Amino acid sequence: MEKITNLLTISLKILDHGQGLDLPTYATSLSAGMDLRAAIGAEDIILAPMARVLVPCGFAMALPQGFEAQIRSRSGLAFNNGVIVLNAPGTIDADYRGEIKVLLMNLGSEVFTVTHGMRVAQMLIAPVTQCEWSIVSDFEEITERSAGGFGSTGVG
Repeated sequence: MEKITNLLTISLKILDHGQGLDLPTYATSLSAGMDLRAAIGAEDIILAPMARVLVPCGFAMALPQGFEAQIRSRSGLAFNNGVIVLNAPGTIDADYRGEIKVLLMNLGSEVFTVTHGMRVAQMLIAPVTQCEWSIVSDFEEITERSAGGFGSTGVG
């Protein structure tokens, strides 16, 4: 079994309501994203069609400078139930130290139930590049597309 070799160590703090849940975990050895689980009490969250909810994950983390976490939908929940991460990808900045939470929305036509420990989203850790602006009066390079916007490259 192959394993990704560029490993980053991140400090993780398990909160009281996250005790006993699996840590964010890669489903396979080459997965890009880690599954995040719902750290809710004994009472399920009932998510009606077109409703949204903030689901706690029961942990906080200290990302190193130069990295972010991206919170994304799980493809199975999106395809099978219409349940997505509303602000996907949600961004967790390196200076945030609060609980990781997932903003879920039910775009499906049926009520969806979130249960304790359910895998509700996935989290990717990615490098961050910041920029500084260089104000110009015109661009040196002219491209084939130029200022062509939506649909400018054709359909299909």
